[in-house]
Amino acid sequence: MTSDDRPAIRLATPLARDAVLGLRAGDAVHLTGIVYTARDAAHQRLIALIEAEKPLPIDLEGQVIYYCGPTPAPPGRPIGSAGPTTSSRMDTYAPVLHAHGVMATIGKGPRSEAVRAVLVERGAVYLVAVGGAGALLAQHVEACEVVAFPELGPEAIRKLTVRDFPAIVAYDAHGGSAFAEPATHVGSPDPTPPFA
Repeated sequence: MTSDDRPAIRLATPLARDAVLGLRAGDAVHLTGIVYTARDAAHQRLIALIEAEKPLPIDLEGQVIYYCGPTPAPPGRPIGSAGPTTSSRMDTYAPVLHAHGVMATIGKGPRSEAVRAVLVERGAVYLVAVGGAGALLAQHVEACEVVAFPELGPEAIRKLTVRDFPAIVAYDAHGGSAFAEPATHVGSPDPTPPFA
């Protein structure tokens, strides 16, 4: 629930632009569908393929990229702990991936002004997941499959099938921020507090 007791907004992936444009900083969301994991090394590989004008291993249009390097799956589970990585490490790459169709990223911590600007320009959002709650977040993952760069180990791109994966809109497509003090949240008298 959000701070004003509204239910979380349910979103199906890949994300439709209209749904993303309806989100505001501070909104709680539950994602269901496909989410792709990617961290630094995978981002470097994707950018290299884009710069070389070579095919990408995944279709980025409407997709959600989760900055996560999950631990090995325990017996009977599709994935191990799956907490978010510090997002600023991907700030250099994010504008290019948003330009190629990515509609949302998930991580922890604030982003650069360049990333915030491209979210407004492209009509995309940045979501935060709770750091330190990787085991809890993993409970929302129903399936996990390595789909690109398996040689990268934990940093390979994984296709996650998620159900009701919880996150908060940290930066929306209208310039709103849940990190500001007080948080910018259009239309809400009780904004969500900032996230570390």
